[in-house]
Amino acid sequence: MIEIKRITNNGELLAIIIPANYQPDGIEFITEPKNTIQLAAMRHKSGHLIKPHVHNIVKRTVFYTQEVLIVRRGRVRVDLYTPDKEYLESHILSTGDVILLAKGGHGFKILEDLDMVEVKQGPFIGDHDKTRFENNNSAIKIRD
Repeated sequence: MIEIKRITNNGELLAIIIPANYQPDGIEFITEPKNTIQLAAMRHKSGHLIKPHVHNIVKRTVFYTQEVLIVRRGRVRVDLYTPDKEYLESHILSTGDVILLAKGGHGFKILEDLDMVEVKQGPFIGDHDKTRFENNNSAIKIRD
């Protein structure tokens, strides 16, 4: 059975990886309701109807930018770091994989020509939106 990977550090969720071949029954919300990005996997049979809807105006407070990456084609190594910028582990994403980067740091090494989509909260505030730091992963730990 294909499983969703949840990467945590000291009880904090850093990332969620949904493999390309993960197949839920119906709709499965992957994130908790309190998460600032709601991530769900859906699988429906032909003819299934999702009722039309609009989203209401709701004021929300966001403290950390979270992002979802969708690998459309290629392979990429995602290096995950703790909120204190300490290297934790790496994962290889391939065509069709999805990752939610919830907290902590991350870096990437492109392994094959890559086509990827990024979705994150806005508005983007330039240099104030992120802090770059040097890669401190002298020994890569690839996790399955």
